[in-house]
Amino acid sequence: MAVLGAIVAHQRSPNAHSAQTESFGFRALKPAIAIYPQFLEKLVGSLSAADHALCANALHLINALMRDAITNDGEAEWPRFIKRLQDLGVIKAVYGLMQSNALQDLAHPLLEFQALMKVLLRKWRDVPVDLHKPEHRRALKAIHLASNPEKIAETVEDLEDGRDGKNDKDCKDKKHNPEKWRRLGFETENPGLEFEDTGYLGMMDLADYVRKHANIFQRLLLEQSTLSPRTRCPIARASLAVTAILYDCFEVDGSDLDDTKAYLALETRSTYDKIFKPLILQWSRLHFAGLQAFSRLWKATGAEREDFLKLVDLVRVLLDAVVNEVKRDTSIQEVEGMIQDYDCERLRKIQMENLQLMYEDTWAHHLRQVRDELNHEALQFMKEQRIRCLLQGAWFPNGQGLEHDSSRMAQSDVKPIQTLRYVKLSYNRRYLHYGDFDEKEDLNPDLDTLQEKLDLSLVSSVASNISATTPDSNRSSTSTLKNIPKSSTTIITIHGYLPSSSRGGSSHHRTNHKRYPSKSTSANSHANKEEIPLLILYPSTHSVASEWLDGLLMLLGQQPITSGTKKLTNLVAEYGLKIRLLNVRLDEPGPEAGEGIQVPSRDGLDENYFYDIGGI
Repeated sequence: MAVLGAIVAHQRSPNAHSAQTESFGFRALKPAIAIYPQFLEKLVGSLSAADHALCANALHLINALMRDAITNDGEAEWPRFIKRLQDLGVIKAVYGLMQSNALQDLAHPLLEFQALMKVLLRKWRDVPVDLHKPEHRRALKAIHLASNPEKIAETVEDLEDGRDGKNDKDCKDKKHNPEKWRRLGFETENPGLEFEDTGYLGMMDLADYVRKHANIFQRLLLEQSTLSPRTRCPIARASLAVTAILYDCFEVDGSDLDDTKAYLALETRSTYDKIFKPLILQWSRLHFAGLQAFSRLWKATGAEREDFLKLVDLVRVLLDAVVNEVKRDTSIQEVEGMIQDYDCERLRKIQMENLQLMYEDTWAHHLRQVRDELNHEALQFMKEQRIRCLLQGAWFPNGQGLEHDSSRMAQSDVKPIQTLRYVKLSYNRRYLHYGDFDEKEDLNPDLDTLQEKLDLSLVSSVASNISATTPDSNRSSTSTLKNIPKSSTTIITIHGYLPSSSRGGSSHHRTNHKRYPSKSTSANSHANKEEIPLLILYPSTHSVASEWLDGLLMLLGQQPITSGTKKLTNLVAEYGLKIRLLNVRLDEPGPEAGEGIQVPSRDGLDENYFYDIGGI
């Protein structure tokens, strides 16, 4: 068998004599195959042998026969030979070998067979659909007859006229249906032109679908016939779209250089799952699963005729994710289940991630500049938002004496008197005004009623027991303090240096909290002064703790440290980037200056409404 494979695979010189030409290639075996017609059947059966060497030699001979037939036989001869091999079960046998543990011994002939399948798909795709050819005309007629046109036509007429379809014989007369092909999902009444992109491969897939799944096809057409033409799912166009998507997913147009690189990469077993694609041998079942997914997503999204290309993009994301991510030994049944499990929300998420990666690959330098700019703008935005929280003011529990007297209070029946402290930043952002109250008032106090104030120029650092990071960054913004034990109290301590006249009456409250020094305080000017706590705040909630700690730090020229503020900053920056990317189209060049831009009307708008035209 190895000798036969060498004879068939022998490269013939274009200048060779006719006698030499007949001695090699598929023609050399045709006489023997004519005498022993069971030769091909036994050859395909050898692929199931336990001897790996026999399997490899048999597959090598099959590859040589296929390649010679595709290259040298006529247009009508090689498809019959390929069809004969398929009927003998060569696809099923090779598919089993690709998923078996014997892949290492059969790697090279299997990879060659996979490359030949791409050659076949490419060759079928390059054959234009010509309705003057009998086989093309028969295939298109079979698609029409499989749709059961008489039953569907009667159903539509009954729905429109209110008839039961049994009493009027005139309705059964054969008449030309003006929507003969559009009701099947074609865009026009000339279906031959719509196979331009997929060629005869698209017609084969559609014909195979309606032949193997005629009941599903007819039921789907009946459902579509009850809908308006605008909301019907175009089955034929969807089938051609799925064919084109699979063609791109398997990179059928890949060059022979890619196959050579794959041969070199076979030395390591870790590359087998990336190189071998057994699913390409299940093309028909993948096409059916993709078409079913298209119909399901069409119903789920309530799509209309204008949304066809959007659904094509979703199905492309679906098939690309499944084909490129499944392992080599994954069964086709599992793959079909995975295709049906993807919902629209999950596909949209993957689509946005792929779109972002595509933009980064295309405009990496520009996007880096835009992202840096948006991060800076988002940080300034959050700085202003946090400072405005300080300007608005907040109530804090007054924790004076709480830590020292808690044990004594617990042993007695006397309930501690909990006072409140109201803190507010002055309008010039230079002082913190605060005052103690017995209870929370309905209206927040004004700055004039707050008797105490703290000059922020005296602040040297801000200390807190608030953690800068959380174990799970995907939690909400209020999770900044979740790692603090429930028994502990959240504390924000403002440290600074008091003037010499006030140093004697100050109370020293030492803490072991992490400090964040202020940039506005000079170390040399306070070299001989002792740093003491100037004001202690006890935030009651996690959000208030994040707002005031980061607000004070940013007011003093520091970076925010809580995860809540960081997450909001990233969120603002990402949304800004997505909004700018909405103005960018990859498939269309931007308009020239002054061309193609329509300024919207300002009718009904006041001076507070603005619009912006432009991209990045």
